[in-house]
Amino acid sequence: MNNLFVYCEIEEGIVAEVSLELLTKGRSLANQLGCKLEAVVAGCDLANVGEQLFPFGVDVLHVFDDKRLFPYTSLPHTSILIKLFQAEEPQIALMGATSIGRDLGPRVSSALTSGLTADCTSLEIGDHEEKKENKVYKDLLYQIRPAFGGNIVATIINPACRPQMATVREGVMKKEIVDANYKGETIQHNVNEFVNDTDFVVEVIERHMEKSKTNIKGAPIIIAGGYGVGSKETFNLLHDLAAVIGGEVGASRAAVDAGYTEHDRQIGQTGITVRPKLYIACGISGQIQHIAGMQESSIIISVNNDPAAPINAIADYVITGTVEEVVPKMIKYYKQNTK
Repeated sequence: MNNLFVYCEIEEGIVAEVSLELLTKGRSLANQLGCKLEAVVAGCDLANVGEQLFPFGVDVLHVFDDKRLFPYTSLPHTSILIKLFQAEEPQIALMGATSIGRDLGPRVSSALTSGLTADCTSLEIGDHEEKKENKVYKDLLYQIRPAFGGNIVATIINPACRPQMATVREGVMKKEIVDANYKGETIQHNVNEFVNDTDFVVEVIERHMEKSKTNIKGAPIIIAGGYGVGSKETFNLLHDLAAVIGGEVGASRAAVDAGYTEHDRQIGQTGITVRPKLYIACGISGQIQHIAGMQESSIIISVNNDPAAPINAIADYVITGTVEEVVPKMIKYYKQNTK
């Protein structure tokens, strides 16, 4: 049976978080399928990249080490994956739904006529019965993603074409080391066998990297506001609470759409996925699209004036009241009782 491949992004010698998350999920899927997990890395100065990847259960590591491959440009990386996949014929190929993955994935899938599902939030293995053909397809990749603006969750399958390709959002999969001493095989490829001179017609002269001003994904405490907060001015109370208890401020899509805060704070299926130790949901009704992005929080506190709000069903603690009433009291209490 053909194997499962994960394309790993690397920046300044460090493998991207989304790639490690995909390797964790890929290891689980490969175990179900009874196949190997293979990783692909293309860049320069990759001598120690295996130390980062093998603990995640990588059986085979394909290394393309050439100074011309960093920073990323579309053509050479596309040529590498197309020719590698044509030779190895993987049954599944995964990459992050990043700026690189969104550029690279469609190019590769188009060349291989395999199709691609973008921005997946979940991946599973299952069977599919095609009644018209009276045929059952075994062990397909269920590519699950929000559709129609996050109003439905679609499960997409690809019975006929290979590889089954998907890009996956950062943060929706757990990153977990399989075995710190796991050892796989490293294959050092000759880059010149996969690319030609025309692949390097684009040269990156200068790069500007701007990091996000918020660190919601890594925050141990998140205070999130929804449309029920009521106004942009009231939303500022959440920032005051976050400053007191050392947390970050997040938001539901409804709050972002209402202009209460910026988009990079949006949590949920159409935003980012978080797993903080403490999640305080203020004025959030708890639609499934939002819950999907925060339901694995260790402790959830709901502040809502509606006792029947759906989010109360998953909350560990519920405080019934308006944000204007409750949050100032929380700020006052924390100021009095913290050093």
